[in-house]
Amino acid sequence: MDYFDRFSIFFSGDKLIAGRRTYPLGEITTELLNLNHEWFEKLQSASDNFVPAAREMLASKNEKAAPAVQERLNVVWDLLLELPPYRDLGLDIKTAYHLFPLLVSDSKKWQEITTPGTEGSKRTEWLLDMVGGLSQNLLAFLNQVDATLTLYFEPLGKRTKDAYAFAFTRWYMDALKNAPIFSPDADWEVSTEVAIEFVPVNNLDETHRPVIAEKLQINSLISFLYADFYRGLIHGNCPRRCHNCGKYFLLTAGYNTCYCNNVAPGETVRTCRKVGAHNKAEKEKAFETPAQREYRKAYNRLKVRKNRKKISNDEWNEKVAQAQEWKGLAEQGKLSDSELREKLAEL
Repeated sequence: MDYFDRFSIFFSGDKLIAGRRTYPLGEITTELLNLNHEWFEKLQSASDNFVPAAREMLASKNEKAAPAVQERLNVVWDLLLELPPYRDLGLDIKTAYHLFPLLVSDSKKWQEITTPGTEGSKRTEWLLDMVGGLSQNLLAFLNQVDATLTLYFEPLGKRTKDAYAFAFTRWYMDALKNAPIFSPDADWEVSTEVAIEFVPVNNLDETHRPVIAEKLQINSLISFLYADFYRGLIHGNCPRRCHNCGKYFLLTAGYNTCYCNNVAPGETVRTCRKVGAHNKAEKEKAFETPAQREYRKAYNRLKVRKNRKKISNDEWNEKVAQAQEWKGLAEQGKLSDSELREKLAEL
């Protein structure tokens, strides 16, 4: 049985299995990158409402407070169940949503968790610390991933395993040198504590054939996200921010695009991938210099002639190269806009 603070995930190839659902590696991290700040505020508020009440109940050994404290904890569980992988796992919901009343009903367990220094007390303190710091720790992790992707991965010209390895190496070396991106108040590790077991599982695709998988027993949501994000990079999967809507989407297997496939803002059917390139071109046109504008017109005119077989590929390459040279001279102030227009008309 899985719990919020101890659950198992199966990794096989470029996918992971959480409960009865299969995800491409990196997809869960991508979804969490798109969480809004309101959700984090709700989680922090729920945690702040629960943890002090739970500590007071344990310190005073007030058994009657258990139902009220449990209600506050359940608000935390409700929020976490909105997230993958929790929403997909076969969690022990009964225990989680009745934890403190169940402990109170067992005199030995209640005695143990209210006695400092015992294993039960330590375990309860760990749970309170985990819940209390979860919002800030999760937000810190996602902010670091966002910064890393923006500064190290976004500039990449290619979207391949090798390119990701190059970006990761640059990031890793800067991390060792304590670059400004890395907050001195937050640890940013590339390792996590998990227990690994190799097991056969039935693939959740249409074949249902058995595959060999790594079963990772994970002790926190952050530990799971480390595994999901880095394993995704190893297999060529990487989150990327859409250049149109600003939300993250997952690039897989070296596919390179800067637009997601979600319905674009202000649209009812068309996706960012459909409208993004057009919008970007229109924005670029608005900031074109006169020389760039004249060059673009000449380029498009030459392209039409090439496509209609009126000029050969060699002529096309020669004329475009000449147009680029004249555009450069105009941008340096060595040709006026009218002179550039006349020369391009000769092509």
